[in-house]
Amino acid sequence: MSKELTAAMFDSAVKNAQKPVLVDFWASWCGPCRALSPIVEEIANEMSDRLDVYKCNVDEEGALAQQFGIMSIPTLILFKNGEIAHQMIGSMPKAALVSELEAHL
Repeated sequence: MSKELTAAMFDSAVKNAQKPVLVDFWASWCGPCRALSPIVEEIANEMSDRLDVYKCNVDEEGALAQQFGIMSIPTLILFKNGEIAHQMIGSMPKAALVSELEAHL
């Protein structure tokens, strides 16, 4: 299951994480975000032994979204050792998302 990400917890959740972290930058009014959400949840459950998954609402955490230059949502960023390892923009089928993640894990 994914967890909500806030700026206050970013360092402990992402920068100091023991395993890779996938962050889904989204908003409730975004149709593609809503379409991608169940896929992100499935990945959070199925890959929980290999990565942590967080969701960051850009309306509530605008400073965090701005910090990473989020211009389009959904944007998914994979962090490894606290650094950006890969970034994906837009909704995609589960197989494509898993393939992208596997290539960078």
